[in-house]
Amino acid sequence: MTSSVNALTGAASIVLLLAPPAQAQSTQNDATNHFESKIRPILVERCYECHSVESGKSKGGLLLDSRQAIREGGDSGPAVVPGNLQDSLLLLAISQEDPDFEMPPKGAPLTKEEISEFETWIKNGAVDPRDRTVADTSTVSLATNHWSYQPLLATPPPSTVAFEAWDSTSIDRYLAARLEQEGLSPSPEADPVTILRRLSFDLVGLPPTPEQIANFSLDRLEDTVDELLASDGFGVRWGRHWLDVVRFAESNGKVANIAYPHAWRYRDYVVDAFNNDLPYDRFLVEQIAGDLLHAEDDDEKVRLLVATGFLAIGSKGLALMDEAQFKADLADEQLDAMGRAFLASSIACARCHDHKSDPVRMEDYYALIGIFKSTDTRFGTWIDIENNQGGRLIHLPRTPGQLIPNRSYSPKEVAEMKAKLAALDEEEEERTMMAEQAKAEGKDMQEDFNDMLANALRIYWSRGPLIGRLDTVDEKGNALPLAMGALEKEEPVDSPMYERGDIGHPGEIVPRSIPPLYNTKTVQEIPKSTSGRRQLAEWITQPDHPLTARVMANRIWAHLMGEGLVTTVDNFGPTGKVPTHPELLDYLSRRFVEEDWSVKSLIREIVLSNAYRQSSEWRKDCFRIDPDNRLLWRKSKRRRDAEELRDSMLAVSGELDSTPLPGSIAADLTSPSIAAVPFNKKVPADLDGSLRRSVYLPVFRDSLPEVLALFDFAEPSLVTGRRDSTNVPSQALYLMNSDFVRARAEGLAQRISDEAADHDERIVRAYELCFNRMPEPGEQELAKSYLSEGIEDPDKQFVNFCQALLGSADFRIAD
Repeated sequence: MTSSVNALTGAASIVLLLAPPAQAQSTQNDATNHFESKIRPILVERCYECHSVESGKSKGGLLLDSRQAIREGGDSGPAVVPGNLQDSLLLLAISQEDPDFEMPPKGAPLTKEEISEFETWIKNGAVDPRDRTVADTSTVSLATNHWSYQPLLATPPPSTVAFEAWDSTSIDRYLAARLEQEGLSPSPEADPVTILRRLSFDLVGLPPTPEQIANFSLDRLEDTVDELLASDGFGVRWGRHWLDVVRFAESNGKVANIAYPHAWRYRDYVVDAFNNDLPYDRFLVEQIAGDLLHAEDDDEKVRLLVATGFLAIGSKGLALMDEAQFKADLADEQLDAMGRAFLASSIACARCHDHKSDPVRMEDYYALIGIFKSTDTRFGTWIDIENNQGGRLIHLPRTPGQLIPNRSYSPKEVAEMKAKLAALDEEEEERTMMAEQAKAEGKDMQEDFNDMLANALRIYWSRGPLIGRLDTVDEKGNALPLAMGALEKEEPVDSPMYERGDIGHPGEIVPRSIPPLYNTKTVQEIPKSTSGRRQLAEWITQPDHPLTARVMANRIWAHLMGEGLVTTVDNFGPTGKVPTHPELLDYLSRRFVEEDWSVKSLIREIVLSNAYRQSSEWRKDCFRIDPDNRLLWRKSKRRRDAEELRDSMLAVSGELDSTPLPGSIAADLTSPSIAAVPFNKKVPADLDGSLRRSVYLPVFRDSLPEVLALFDFAEPSLVTGRRDSTNVPSQALYLMNSDFVRARAEGLAQRISDEAADHDERIVRAYELCFNRMPEPGEQELAKSYLSEGIEDPDKQFVNFCQALLGSADFRIAD
């Protein structure tokens, strides 16, 4: 009540600043992953030759192969100052802006993409997991005895427990035994309204309506759970969780931030998969190798092709001119995303050296990377002045009712584009011949070089858009249904093993194969005529794989209980955390597989447990023993995430449109460059002009909708199984000043005015809609006083009151 009382005694907006700080849950996992995948490889390849213990050189007194050394720096000072770009001499050196600090001294300078990665790394604190003294140059220890690489165990739960109410489910018995062992006791059951709110937010991402509250009782708990699991909102909520994990975005990001106008099809595939409870093993197989699976009809063929969008939606080095480097980085990004998302393992860290902690050798990495190098990734960006890498799209079968948002062209327009393309091709051929002739005649080409380069670039950049647009239509100019995704290359290839990951130093060829990593069984050999993606998918989803079920069961538990049994949800390797309840984790994992990999079945079992239904009230005695609530002596409170907050505002104001959005803003952009979006008058400045669920907001890398960016949305370039939870002033300012929030407050005020006659009834209705409870007597009186005394504009005052409720701590806390 305190926040509401304080708010209404002054200006209505003050409540927005009075929220208690949410418990910070930020981790260094993403930053560590960024260092291992983006920063360490460059340091090893371009810097260690002159600045490492292994090379025996420290030019300028500088070593770069350990965290301590890079921060202490050399003769000129610290090479890296975390969070400070200006004072980080390493950044100055690789930017080559000062002739006294140009690095590397030989070879090509770092690309804009690579420099951008270093800027991001330093800006985010320069997280560096390397040893504090010297870098570990030894080969990886194959830690096959690590807990997560062991087979799933069937340890039965205790037959009896001290807490009688917790004797009904296996989940509760596992938890109760540990609580008893540590001298703790579970909390009482929460009240029915709290349980229903918890279920509604966790399963569909929306608050229950007052009518649902009135009709709910614990006697029909199972029926209510089943109704929520069966609703379309379930796929919206849980599909969004998965989109975090697979780094879904609708633009490339980085230096060349080009739109992905067809990524929305993958988004819809994920939402539908969760709504249909597609078995998780099949779900993974489709995303890795959907194009290789049998389809009963065209509708299924479309679905399977769209599923492979997982491999295409990652961030790419589109600004790179080096085609070989681009393809190597693309395959690396795909392998990295697959390893982290499906197995919570950093396989791609073995690109430059044997993995420093996980049992993955360089040979294993390159055996797997050949699978992705043998994959034709269709990402669909065309070459222009901002983008040096063009990619085709998958042409989908036409099906009834299919949405095709891309435009058609008239036959005349098609003919004109083809003519322009032919003319450019002819001009390019003529200029090439002229240059070769001049060279043969011994003419000095230097004075004509600039003109030749300008013309070559003009042709190059003019051809790209023509090729790209022609790929989106048939011969008559009719728009084709298109999708990002993956197909087989005509000629699969094996990859050489590159010294320190440098494509300029290839070693022996490593045949495509699936190494028996993590104590797994080998699968059938990869046929020479195929990439091996189907065999890879079968290896990942074999029922006895020690990681696949464990990782997903842990992700599900984390979303429902506030923390994973393994807190490092994206890292099950030796550098991650061990499970707090290993027997329970294995029980959940085995149940997951036994129930045909049903996500809904596992969720149902967890939410029907006593542990899930506990009160979230703080208890001093238990807090002293387990302050982080790792043993679950209560249900942890949880702040609503960005989507829940926005969608809840739409729901309580009565404005929410629950229908799926056809397509995406990304499909309607007139320019492929995200940099041009602010100049597009048809696109709202905050990218939020919709009344639909937040999963349908555009996800542009480096340019997110304001509400997502401010409230801890997942970084869409990284695999993110757990979002941070922060409480910062910019969030309060958004809730006070956002046009979106103000519009929802106006909608809520209008809804309440239509449903209630006087101040007393309006206040009650406002609390029922926003908090699913009646106002306390003190709240009622203060609100009534606020709305009745000294008011020049009663309607505006009531809108202020509604906005205060939408920004209050009570509204932002899910439980």
